[in-house]
Amino acid sequence: MRHLHSHSIDISSSAVLPFEDLSPQKDQGYFCDGLADELINRLTKIESLKVPARTSAFSFKGKELGIQEIGKQLNVEMVLEGSLRKAGNKLRITVQLVKVSDGYPLWSEKYERDEADIFVLQDEISIAIVDNLKVKLLGEEKAKIVKHYTENLEAYNLYLQGRYFWDKRTEIGLKKGLDCFQQAIEKDPGYALAYVGLADSYLVLAGYEVLSPKDAFPKAKAAAMKALEIDDMLADAYVALAGIKWENDLDPIAAEKGVKQAIEINPKLAEAHKVYAEILSALGRHEEAIKEIKLAQELDPLSLIYSTLAGDIYYHSHKYGQAIEQCKEVLEREPNFVPAHVYLGKSYIQKGMYEDAISEFQKSVMLSSRSPLYIAGLAHAYAVAGKKEEALKIIEELKELSKKKYIPSYSMALIYVGLNEKEQAISWLEKAVEERYFRVLSIKVDPRFDSLHSDSRFKALLKKLSLEN
Repeated sequence: MRHLHSHSIDISSSAVLPFEDLSPQKDQGYFCDGLADELINRLTKIESLKVPARTSAFSFKGKELGIQEIGKQLNVEMVLEGSLRKAGNKLRITVQLVKVSDGYPLWSEKYERDEADIFVLQDEISIAIVDNLKVKLLGEEKAKIVKHYTENLEAYNLYLQGRYFWDKRTEIGLKKGLDCFQQAIEKDPGYALAYVGLADSYLVLAGYEVLSPKDAFPKAKAAAMKALEIDDMLADAYVALAGIKWENDLDPIAAEKGVKQAIEINPKLAEAHKVYAEILSALGRHEEAIKEIKLAQELDPLSLIYSTLAGDIYYHSHKYGQAIEQCKEVLEREPNFVPAHVYLGKSYIQKGMYEDAISEFQKSVMLSSRSPLYIAGLAHAYAVAGKKEEALKIIEELKELSKKKYIPSYSMALIYVGLNEKEQAISWLEKAVEERYFRVLSIKVDPRFDSLHSDSRFKALLKKLSLEN
């Protein structure tokens, strides 16, 4: 064991990178990620310390980048890196805090323990990091950073595996994750975080249209409520519940209240600011929405989805130049990121750049293996560009497809509004509200629906969705 101390300054920002798996079987990836994630969550509880969120910190996985470059991209003074080796039930964990400015290790430590000691070990590492960063802890902060959500090792392992699979954001990964969270709850029925995992899984499965809203949302709601029954200070559970109030109950007022509770408990929870930004944007409170999405981006600077959503919020506030700039920036980092192509296409339509818009929507359809939602976006682009035949052909394709799978009525509304068939568009939007299809919540601010604003049936829909008084 060795300790290195520099005549250091007080540190106000530090990133935690995913731990390296040095186990003989290389089968501890989920445990390594879980360890880093746990430390991020603990350190985030310290008000005076800036800690980039998981998405950003984990974006360097498998990339050969030096600490200085990573530190620069994350805009932090220190980086914590570590490795884990597991043989049988023995753990060897090495951690070191490295100064970004000169690459000098401020502190490093080796821990050799039994796996059963993992909870105590996490407490030790958390406190050691805080001490070496010279951070002054308040009493309540210390209690928060050594809080355990379970003492059951099997439940903890299953939860970590669940998050590992969930993070893959594929249908198979999400279903495997769901299974792990359920098993974790069987091992420890009082494990609040595992219920949050369940709620998150059902929400994403609904968002990806793998499960219909009617199947997914009641289960997500029950899991989030259970998590809060066990621990009413779980910010993540309030965010999940706000997502349900928003996307399923179509109740922006209750959703806003819930998300504000989450932010009060944990002001550094990027996802809470992101959900709040979406709600504010749909309500037409554009300046507030831009402020919230910028907060989410500061907390998670390398998140592709937050950066893309910023583009959509600019689009909703008719700032098309900024929206285009924002989406292009995302596509420079990740050329195949589908939402950025979609939001870019939407902005091009408003600028009258129809060929560019069609090209972006075609890319989104191809990259998403012909997702019905993106096919509808392409048809809308064809319609406004005067390519009526192509749009009508897609309507037939979607009607045919709807015999086999759930096609949101919103998709049809989008195409008919592009064809300027207002009666049809509004009839399909009314069905979309009945279906509880969450994208319908953006109709007040999405410029593609502007031509319907003077219609009394459209106004009635906005009232029904609590988007107008």
